[in-house]
Amino acid sequence: MSNHITASVEFYFKGEKHSASIELDMDQHMHANGELPDLYPLLATAMGLGAYSYEYEMMLAETIMFSDAKGLIADFVSEGALDLAAFNDVWSESIIIEKLQDIAKQHLSIDDIEQQTDLKNALLEAYRLGKESR
Repeated sequence: MSNHITASVEFYFKGEKHSASIELDMDQHMHANGELPDLYPLLATAMGLGAYSYEYEMMLAETIMFSDAKGLIADFVSEGALDLAAFNDVWSESIIIEKLQDIAKQHLSIDDIEQQTDLKNALLEAYRLGKESR
């Protein structure tokens, strides 16, 4: 699985257009932090803006737009908006299913857990039950 997306912001300050785009490897951010980092500082760095500048404040008033989504995340971008909460849920479950696939292969010799829907659901339920009981 490879999830990439471009985050962009554009604004005007003193009649001058400022814009920046950064490409994000969502898998890297999700594995490292479990969430997307604050994008405004990253975009400001891409533009060479300091965090204590008027330009930075103007940028904060603008909405970050998302485009060029690749992978699972593409299903969660609509008209430049990213439904990050929904992506987080689906991404987290896909990671769990990858781990369950490894368990099914090792212990049950099942190569594709997606074809064994009842088994997949049972393993997911057992995982959730175990997580709740902590």
